[in-house]
Amino acid sequence: MATKHKGHAIGIDLGTKYSCVAVWDDQNGVAKIIHNEQGNRTTPSCVAFTDSHRLVGDAAKNQAAFNPKNTIFDAKRLIGRKFSDSIIQDDLKLWPFKVVSGVNDKPLISVEYKGEEKLLAAEEISSMILTKMKEIAEAFLESPEKNAVITVPAYFNDSQRKATQDAGAIAGLNVMKIINEPTAAALAYGLQKRSNCSEERNVFVFDLGGGTFDVSLVTIKGDVYQVKATAGDTQLGGEDFDNRMIDYFVKDFNKKNNVDISENPRSLRRLRTACERAKMNLSFAKQTTIEVDSLFQGTDFYSLITRSRFEELNKDLFLKCMDTVEKCLVDAKVDKNNVHDVVLVGGSSRIPKLQDLLQEFFLGKDLCRSINPDEAVAYGAAVQAALLSESMNTALDLVLLDVTPLSLGISTKGDVMCVFIPRNSVLPTKHEKLLGTFEDNQSTAKIAVYEGERSRASDNNLLGLFCLTDLDPSPRRHPIKVCFDLDENGILKVYAEESKTGKKKEVTIVNDKKRLTAQEIKRMIQEAEMYKEDDEKFKENVEAKIALEEYVYMMSGFMEDGKVSSKIKSSEKKNIEVAIEEARELLDGNQKKVETAEFEKCLQKLRSIFDPIIM
Repeated sequence: MATKHKGHAIGIDLGTKYSCVAVWDDQNGVAKIIHNEQGNRTTPSCVAFTDSHRLVGDAAKNQAAFNPKNTIFDAKRLIGRKFSDSIIQDDLKLWPFKVVSGVNDKPLISVEYKGEEKLLAAEEISSMILTKMKEIAEAFLESPEKNAVITVPAYFNDSQRKATQDAGAIAGLNVMKIINEPTAAALAYGLQKRSNCSEERNVFVFDLGGGTFDVSLVTIKGDVYQVKATAGDTQLGGEDFDNRMIDYFVKDFNKKNNVDISENPRSLRRLRTACERAKMNLSFAKQTTIEVDSLFQGTDFYSLITRSRFEELNKDLFLKCMDTVEKCLVDAKVDKNNVHDVVLVGGSSRIPKLQDLLQEFFLGKDLCRSINPDEAVAYGAAVQAALLSESMNTALDLVLLDVTPLSLGISTKGDVMCVFIPRNSVLPTKHEKLLGTFEDNQSTAKIAVYEGERSRASDNNLLGLFCLTDLDPSPRRHPIKVCFDLDENGILKVYAEESKTGKKKEVTIVNDKKRLTAQEIKRMIQEAEMYKEDDEKFKENVEAKIALEEYVYMMSGFMEDGKVSSKIKSSEKKNIEVAIEEARELLDGNQKKVETAEFEKCLQKLRSIFDPIIM
């Protein structure tokens, strides 16, 4: 039985390109997608730093072309990974911002904030986006919100999932559960389109977002949602299609102008924006144009791209997607003929070529385009949040059976991977085996825990290790019981027990080498508060400036009105004119930073002069 949490709960789709937040509406029995302050139902997963303040969401993306080195996007592609990973190295070539290697090869993003360099982990950037989504929800619900369900790609490994939990903790959220994105989408589809279906249906979820790709085969029968298999690629997404276009047009610009712009962050940022727009246009048009004024050193860039050219540039990536589709069905042991519904999720699932390939693969079956691909994951997350919240008086009574994306096991003699929990095992699950010692009179048994599908243990991802010590001296092959216990959140506990003496050692795998330490998380939480204070101070400063501007505008209007100004004494008029001029100098001056108190003091002075006269 899942633990119930007090208070309301929200569902957050933390996306590579865009994020979305939703909450369950008990009264109407639906999940509501919450719009941000600009009225948009999705918010760019983008954070920017300037000389004076920090921006998150639409405001950050809108100034990206002017501040490319300090505008961060794609943080999700960094989270839980090593700097030396090939995918990171490929992305670095086209990112305008700087990423460096930190302790244990952890990627750190370098930004300039208030004139100083700051190194930020991907978890910190993600926490800023999560904080923004939390604030959007709080503004809508008019109450503080702490509890949240956050979605991750199904193929996120242990390190990436725990890094996402850390990001939530830094944002001040109680992360009730991490849920797979295609599973959340299946929940949304089931409730919106198959709520009255009593027969068993096999639903194939094709989820291609901005930076990750997942597919899942989910069986829905009544209120039971069972994930049969999942597959995916965290190194494939809409961003990769954009990168192919960017690379193509960088070469095109070089060919036409004999200039290489690949090292110019501002040019790359503006070209990326144009390519993203072109990719979307090609979803409904056969051809589109790339137009960027003064792309580099005053040279305009204009080029045409057809849908055929776009498909040719990404042909191998499309085929890679279809290989993953086939792999998922093989793992699920379900024939394509027995798939009832194919659901499209994620913005990149709108690409016509991919839809054609999917329809051809599933023998002409109509694809489900009736749910919003940008919002389905957040909708499902809100459903899961409602199920875990005590305050929700919902009639929902769903059973969700998810699976583990990767096999879990230990290294045995000869560096052989001994699998305890095979991939696509239903969560929660528990497996144990009796293993023998390698040597006579062995006093210590080292248990190294791995995740992955390679037969050689060291080729997989090391999650952690521990030792069972002071073993009873015995001949080799002395039995030791090892147990893997994986809970519904994918948190793994491993224990080893010597059968003869009952000596036991238990450990919760936390992947310390890649995960933030408790001290680092504490520091980042404190820094998050600092950013919040800075943001509030900046907001107060802007509001004080606007208040002064509006008052000056009003005073100037009165002074230009002959009926009013004629009734003011000449000495008073002179004082007002001097005060207005001083205020305008403060507003229009070249000072790098005007403190809030100065604006407020100037406004107070104006009021003391002008208000008594008007009254």
